[in-house]
Amino acid sequence: MTKPPMRNTPNRGDYTRRSSPAQTANSGWIWGRHAVLAALQNSKRKVIEIRVTRNAAKELPAGIAAARIYEPREIDQALPDGAVHQGFALKASALESEHINAVVDPTHGALLVLDQITDPHNVGAIFRSAAAFGIRAIIMQDRKAPPLFGTVCKSAVGAAERVPHIAVTNIADTLKSFRKAGRHVLGLAGEGDISLADAIAGYDGKGHGPGLVLVMGSEDKGLRPRVASECDQLVRIPMMDAIESLNVSNAAAIALYEASKWRPARGKASASDPED
Repeated sequence: MTKPPMRNTPNRGDYTRRSSPAQTANSGWIWGRHAVLAALQNSKRKVIEIRVTRNAAKELPAGIAAARIYEPREIDQALPDGAVHQGFALKASALESEHINAVVDPTHGALLVLDQITDPHNVGAIFRSAAAFGIRAIIMQDRKAPPLFGTVCKSAVGAAERVPHIAVTNIADTLKSFRKAGRHVLGLAGEGDISLADAIAGYDGKGHGPGLVLVMGSEDKGLRPRVASECDQLVRIPMMDAIESLNVSNAAAIALYEASKWRPARGKASASDPED
């Protein structure tokens, strides 16, 4: 994302306690106050089971009733070791992927593509930044991304329920289709020959606006060669020499902030717009 490809800790995925699975392909546990309350407000989540403490039950939305009140240790038993649940745990269905055709058109908002980013803490933090800066959707490879349960949802602090995700089989082919549709694709890489801010601003300084696509590479290897080749430009985040690289979620937050500067204001006509 910056100088050399980012290095990060190995995938700390959602492991299970004893023989009880924390998640399957179609369902899984979500824990933590913000994550659970956001999931309950998401009509696309099918609730399978709710476990809350007596105090947590008081914060459940109107019309939501837990089957029973649980002691904290009983909630612990359903979750991975070390899960900080704050008295809230919810077993729910997986969120369905939005169809790629819904976002191909450049007028449908800026997009973020995650090329095999697998650490659930990073993915959750990226969802949180995407929600903060108005990203239309996050695109991930269907076989190389953590499921939207557990640690992802806890780190996203509810944002995994608010930012649509799209699962695709081939990232490079998806980027090619975006470019053919008129989107501008920027890949963040240490070897980028232009700064992120300059690339977003464009040659005329007016920015690439809602058609922008940002691509982030994996924690250990960065962008794969074919994915990089399908980007219009490889860009970097300028940094002082004292630090060699940024964590991928930190780099994503910076990139999304830069991209948000070029979101067009809605509902207000420019003073320079011609009159009818």
